[in-house]
Amino acid sequence: MMRRRCAGLAGRAGRQWRHGALGAARGLSDDAADDIDGCRTPWVRQVVSGVDLLRNPKYNKGLCFGGEERDRLHLRGLLPPAMLSGRVQLERTVLNVRGKADAMDKYTYLMSLHERNQTLFYRVLIENLEELLPVVHNPTMRLACQRYSLMFRSLPRGLFITLADRGRVYKILKNWPERRVKLMVCTDGENLGPQLNPEDNVDLGCQAIGVPVSKLMMMTAAGGVHPDACVPVVLDVGTDNEELLASPFYVGVKERRSRGEAYNELMDEFLTAVRRRYGNTVMIQFVDMKYENATSLVGMYQSEFPCLHDGSQGRAATILAGVLGALPLTGRALHEHRFLLAGRGELVSATAEVIAMAVAGQTGKTLLEARENVWLLDSRGLVTRERGNTGLIESFELPYCHSAPACPDLITAVKAIKPTVLIGCSFTSRYPFPFDEHVCRAMAENAERPIIFPLTPSGAECTAQEAYNWTAGRCITAQVEGTSSQCTLPDGTTMHPSQCNTTYIFPGVALGTLVSRSVRLSSDQFVAAASAVARLVTDEDRSRGAIFPPLDQLREVAAMVARAVAQKSYEAGTATHLPKPTNLLEYIRESMYVPGYRTYR
Repeated sequence: MMRRRCAGLAGRAGRQWRHGALGAARGLSDDAADDIDGCRTPWVRQVVSGVDLLRNPKYNKGLCFGGEERDRLHLRGLLPPAMLSGRVQLERTVLNVRGKADAMDKYTYLMSLHERNQTLFYRVLIENLEELLPVVHNPTMRLACQRYSLMFRSLPRGLFITLADRGRVYKILKNWPERRVKLMVCTDGENLGPQLNPEDNVDLGCQAIGVPVSKLMMMTAAGGVHPDACVPVVLDVGTDNEELLASPFYVGVKERRSRGEAYNELMDEFLTAVRRRYGNTVMIQFVDMKYENATSLVGMYQSEFPCLHDGSQGRAATILAGVLGALPLTGRALHEHRFLLAGRGELVSATAEVIAMAVAGQTGKTLLEARENVWLLDSRGLVTRERGNTGLIESFELPYCHSAPACPDLITAVKAIKPTVLIGCSFTSRYPFPFDEHVCRAMAENAERPIIFPLTPSGAECTAQEAYNWTAGRCITAQVEGTSSQCTLPDGTTMHPSQCNTTYIFPGVALGTLVSRSVRLSSDQFVAAASAVARLVTDEDRSRGAIFPPLDQLREVAAMVARAVAQKSYEAGTATHLPKPTNLLEYIRESMYVPGYRTYR
């Protein structure tokens, strides 16, 4: 592998990255990232040349190689004679992307670019974030996961660990080419529910590697985390997807999904090996796993290193950010609202808990008191002590099991408890409670500006346009991640409701955790992250119906979220990057990765 060193630093022992968990910053990687405050050269040393250099996506510059470089690096004749600037390269790439027939073709083209020229890929992505987010991330990424076995290429894009690897997981980690890993996104591929159609099988096994790859691309593009510090991982314990098991092209383990002791042993060995290899400041994000598996892992290892479950903590914080962003339009404080969360699955209770924590933090109430204004509705009706089937209440619903008359359906509950905020947030689109006209009209009777969030993926409870129509344009609403459409109010005004997109949260949470080198990640940091996002929403945004900042400002959003998260780490004493920077926000911005070519010597 090509080695790059800053002049005068080769041989210095015990070197540390100035930007801690971020690793390389501002386009630097490997050894050139060491002691970055002491040296920042516009060039790097290299030991490969010729066709090997062109085949290395980390260092390839394509037609940006100058004439002198082409001669010295044995590239003359291997490239067309034209020498293009980085700006021309970017413009040509964007034209190619926009010329593709559909989102899947665009995704394939961009992934091919990533395998040829990493620097150009991230420059294109960063400068066109709003346009390319639904291509590289949701919803296209999940369609790509379904086709992964047919699209597989030999270039390593992540780590694949199976049950057969028990006893040698640490050795496998050492095979990864980057030593200074600080962020890992892991999946077992069992639950790719969000954004898939109801009839699709959510167990994609090994093919789920596309999810960690996509998440980490967003960590870099939106959050400024250096790509060399990131590793996508799939823990392949089999699949219960009959179609994949029967396919001759499936690239994963062709066995039934393993659970229980064998599964737990692999996870324990993997996470223990991660800590041994990369230390206790490496951040682990679990994605698209069964809720009970992910939360169990977070519970067991949150004292070992910072870890989170994106499906519950990340989405819950995003929903809270939307509620906070809408508050100025309602004329009420957070604690003055009554919340009804309708859905099946643990995401509902996770969202309720983060809302209650925000209320407690703003009012000084206890968490128990803050929960009193938050209600849950599941497939058996309103969660109350009075309903006849109390024994069927799930354990995660119990903190929100209040005393009230039994309400068997949504419309009855809306009329009985009179919520001012209605949120639909099931993990699956197989929901039993649509937000129909009667429900929305009832919400409009409860508040002058009701908040209605139909956020169940791939089959939302209603559309934003329907919510506006049925409340005479008075509601405040948001759209499911990956959905973007403008709406027209009854008076003819055009509104642009925001996406409730987790990309507002997780890149900044990662950046703040890594900048501070925190050894823990706590629940109040997600509340802080949501508050930071909401503070960036302007009155102009709200006048257009938006309650989140524009997606083209994701890097600024990530910087502000990172400051809030890092500040909480320093206050809690879990940050190990000491002393604390005098200007934390400026330090964070300086730490963010900016892709750029450098001259090779």
